[in-house]
Amino acid sequence: MRSGAKVAVVGGVFAVVVGGVGYGAYNILDGLGDSGVGGGSDTTASSTEVKTGPVTKDEIAETSEKFLAAWAKGDAAVAAELTNNKGEAEPALAAYSESAHVTKAVITPGPVTGSTVPYTVKATVSYEGTTKPWSYASELTVVRGLTTGAPLVDWLPSVIHPELHKGESLETGESKTASIEAVDRKGNVLTKEKYPSLGGILDELRKKYGQKSGGTTGIETWINSANADGADKTLLTLVQGKPGRLRTTLDAGIQAAAESAVKKYAESSVAAVEPSSGAIRALANNRADGYDAARKASVAPGSTMKIVTAAMIIQNGLGSAESPVECPSSVTWMGVPFHNLNNFDMSNPTLKSAFARSCNTAFIKPIGPLDDKDKADTALGDEASRYFGIGQDWQTGIVTVDGSVPPSQGAETAASYIGQGKVQMNPLNMASITATAVNGQFLQPYIVPRDLDNRKFATASRLPGGVSAQLKAMLHYTATWNQGTATAAMASVGENKGGKTGSAEIDGHATSDSWFTGFSNDLAAAALVQSGGHGGDAAGPVVAEVLRAGP
Repeated sequence: MRSGAKVAVVGGVFAVVVGGVGYGAYNILDGLGDSGVGGGSDTTASSTEVKTGPVTKDEIAETSEKFLAAWAKGDAAVAAELTNNKGEAEPALAAYSESAHVTKAVITPGPVTGSTVPYTVKATVSYEGTTKPWSYASELTVVRGLTTGAPLVDWLPSVIHPELHKGESLETGESKTASIEAVDRKGNVLTKEKYPSLGGILDELRKKYGQKSGGTTGIETWINSANADGADKTLLTLVQGKPGRLRTTLDAGIQAAAESAVKKYAESSVAAVEPSSGAIRALANNRADGYDAARKASVAPGSTMKIVTAAMIIQNGLGSAESPVECPSSVTWMGVPFHNLNNFDMSNPTLKSAFARSCNTAFIKPIGPLDDKDKADTALGDEASRYFGIGQDWQTGIVTVDGSVPPSQGAETAASYIGQGKVQMNPLNMASITATAVNGQFLQPYIVPRDLDNRKFATASRLPGGVSAQLKAMLHYTATWNQGTATAAMASVGENKGGKTGSAEIDGHATSDSWFTGFSNDLAAAALVQSGGHGGDAAGPVVAEVLRAGP
């Protein structure tokens, strides 16, 4: 991209603004110019031979300049011809002015990286006499056409706006839902500007509870969700509606700590709940894809799942926190070997010390007797559902994925006991599991009060007598014993604490996912750092920072 070039939309008619060495100027009155843009005809090869190989630097510059110039001129058809998906690109480009009501915009390209051209957009949105500036950054990538061999813009909705995805569209007008002013449990106002991870959550709460909270609509620019049940995402507010006040269970201080903690590790997510009530205190993410993995992920939780496995062992009379267990370096289940990290073993451990060292074999070997009762394949799932509320359709007030421990067969059964196989969790699930272990009773997580819409909470049986005390003791030992895998990460947390590390191996990933869950006083938290390695190294510090912000 040539330096200094700017593309602009002026007064409802698209034109090009020249800055230094740039595009040719368009005549605003008749839309004609000397840039050479003409229906995309010169994007095809000059001969019958189809060109192959990577796009060249000159091709990237020429194609991106022509595309941005055509978009700026308001010629969606010409711009779409310069992409590899005209059918989707043309209506989306046309809607930029027609539906989103963008009347002015200046597009300023940045330095090219590989075949990608970044640019900033400074726009003006106008609707029924009201205008407001709108700025954002996006990028495009130039690729070689599969059939023509011509250099083309690789069409993605994010070319128009970085938060726009397939099936979504931009629109400006009177908002569909009433505005809300979400506050935390102490009355502190929660905004996505101050707490970025709450953006999607606030949109969902607005859609579901805006009218109930007494709010009114305003004039906005938003992204229409591709899912009929999904929440639209507000990008710009031209006229503020009267917000209805909506109290949540979030805690601004804990949420701030969660936001800070995840920023320190790429692809990280964390959730925190209050064991004595189930109230969600924080949800935060730092992911390149913007996905809210803290409440929606569905991935193997690794050895953090040993909390549920330990409960199953104790309740089935196969051991107790202080009973002796075996921890060989490896164990075989139905012909498949399972190993401890670096093939370590332990001499005369108890279940508590094996839990603290995260001995895999100690959580597989003693469960063999269940096979005689035809229970091994379903025992962990039964435990997770009946006592920990996993998979019970949580009605939190927002969309959540509530964990899954399906029946397994063969070696998958053993793998499930150490949080692999078919077991699927997210940080909110694991924070709830830890809260249940500490409290002795599953209390469904929630983010707005139940009486707001009289929704039915999920329920589960109380852990049998003594089980919670043993689990809490095991978690505490793991975070305080000098050989405990959670001790280093939890060193800065107060005395009433506990933790469990986890590392989940994912097919195709060179590095395992890092998991950690823990509690301090009346707060439980769990974190996932995808491809973060050992649980204590990445996810552990995230959880510790969140717990330090609690009671």
